[in-house]
Amino acid sequence: MTSRRDERPALTLTVMCAGMFLVLLDVTVVNVALPAIRADLHTSTAGMQWVVDAYAVTIAGLLLAAGAVGDRWGHRALVLAGLVLFGAASLGCALAPDVAVLVACRAAQGAAAAVLLPGSVALITRAYPQRCAQARALGVWSAVSSLALPAGPLLGGLLVQAVSWRAVFAVNVPVVAVPVVAVAVAVIARLVPAVPGDRSQRVRADALVCAVVGLTALVFAVVGLTALVFAVIETGRSGVDAVVGIAAGVAALAAAVLWSRLGRAASALVNRTFAAANAVGLIMNLCINGSLFVLTQYLQEVRGESAMRAGLLVLPLLVPLVVLAPVAGRMVARWGSRPPMVAGAAVAALGTACWLLATADGDYPRVLPVLVCCGIGAGLLTTALVAAAVGALPAERAGLASGVNNTARQTGTALGVAVFGALAGNPAARDAFTTGLHHAALLGAALWLIAVVLSTLVHPPTATSAQRHPTRQRART
Repeated sequence: MTSRRDERPALTLTVMCAGMFLVLLDVTVVNVALPAIRADLHTSTAGMQWVVDAYAVTIAGLLLAAGAVGDRWGHRALVLAGLVLFGAASLGCALAPDVAVLVACRAAQGAAAAVLLPGSVALITRAYPQRCAQARALGVWSAVSSLALPAGPLLGGLLVQAVSWRAVFAVNVPVVAVPVVAVAVAVIARLVPAVPGDRSQRVRADALVCAVVGLTALVFAVVGLTALVFAVIETGRSGVDAVVGIAAGVAALAAAVLWSRLGRAASALVNRTFAAANAVGLIMNLCINGSLFVLTQYLQEVRGESAMRAGLLVLPLLVPLVVLAPVAGRMVARWGSRPPMVAGAAVAALGTACWLLATADGDYPRVLPVLVCCGIGAGLLTTALVAAAVGALPAERAGLASGVNNTARQTGTALGVAVFGALAGNPAARDAFTTGLHHAALLGAALWLIAVVLSTLVHPPTATSAQRHPTRQRART
């Protein structure tokens, strides 16, 4: 009896790790498949942008709402529903007859991921109530999830080259929909207690929904972000159009923020460090994922690399994200978040500016500095900016801080793919595409310099915030 009880947390952790690995794998695995999708479904650059952004926009729009719903009514059923939906949506992607169906199924995948991100953390923390064990479990969860980033291009390239782009999505069906969901039902439904949310937190949940994910503010945010991405993708055929689209989208999202500030708890969420950390997170994902989107096209359609080789050539961008995470954690513990954030943003600015070296003949050594410097910059930034965001709010708001930070970063992903894709244009026109990369270099470098300035606004950690390492680890997810 005792041994079975001891196995329950480990089984829950295993299921959550497996499910989230595959959910996060879809963030990068699809990039190397984009040229094959374009050729097979006869779509445009805009179509490929929507294949990526439908996933990111849905996560960004629903993440906070999903976390609030789970906190109030319980995460167990939501996690099970999210796993099933993710498997079903993956099957739909694999069978999609045209790009419209593919985009719709990608949006369904994003909805499932938005449910799973906060829900999996909640179930793990419930399975490991003791603080030290909880920190170790969340560390395992974060490490396994991080491995999905470099694994994505490798696995995607292998599947595209050996089978087809459809295999990139079909692999989720036997892996997620059958064993993971089956085991999840057995483990979560039988071993995880059916707790319908923490009723003692009812008032706090009401304040949270009122302040951050109130219905009106949520609608403003989703519609504003979607309109922004649509404007940039559909009309952003030049730098001027992209700037106009960005301005319109920022205005729409600002309306959501101003409306949310009417909530009771809004004043508790507004402080310089919290705002700066989330703004830097948005810029980081915008520039990194925007660069990754155009990079895979540059390697395959300009340079002529195979999907498998393109996946290998992308690794200098993604591996530092995993390797430098513990290094950045030690830097934050010793000096606070500000130094690694400033250093990371400065290195990434240099790397993004190196897109100016790109040529129409696809010379890889010229763009290698982009990968290396941006990877190092993001590796230093990620842990530091999340720690800053979490440390800026009271300990009881750590979940909210993590959710807002993830939403900001997913918003950046959606904008980055839209903006960089619009600036670069069609890779079939090599000279124009390369010129677009040069424009993206100037815009990206300017945004990174803004991130450097914002990073200087982050306060050094106080004695209280320095004691929240387990909470910070949770926020990394």
